[in-house]
Amino acid sequence: MIRTLLPEGWAPPIGYANGIEADGSGKIVFVSGQVGWNAQQQFESEEIVPQFEQALKNILAVLAEAGGRAEHICRMTAYCCDKPSYMAARAQLGPIWRALMGKHYPAMSMIFVSDLLDHPGKIELEATAVVPRG
Repeated sequence: MIRTLLPEGWAPPIGYANGIEADGSGKIVFVSGQVGWNAQQQFESEEIVPQFEQALKNILAVLAEAGGRAEHICRMTAYCCDKPSYMAARAQLGPIWRALMGKHYPAMSMIFVSDLLDHPGKIELEATAVVPRG
């Protein structure tokens, strides 16, 4: 069981959760940083929006290998090396998120970095999930 944590009196965050509680009745799955390339490790775009969509699909594909789904993700960290592009694309990223993740928002951090290992990657996502047993 996963429960979103929102302290009394706090305004609800937009697009993330301040905290997630997982009761420990499942297996913990750690998904390493996924960039916006396809299964053959080839970037089909140098733009942040399609890379974000592909990286999120990659997270979900790895999680599915453990029997998990989007709603099992407790924490996600995003690393982005192009803040202006990210800020300009925010309105486009929301519909992609909702299409793949529904209304589930895990605890999240966005970190802007100078570069990513895999060129021409612009964004990298990593996740931790608790997948219920059975």
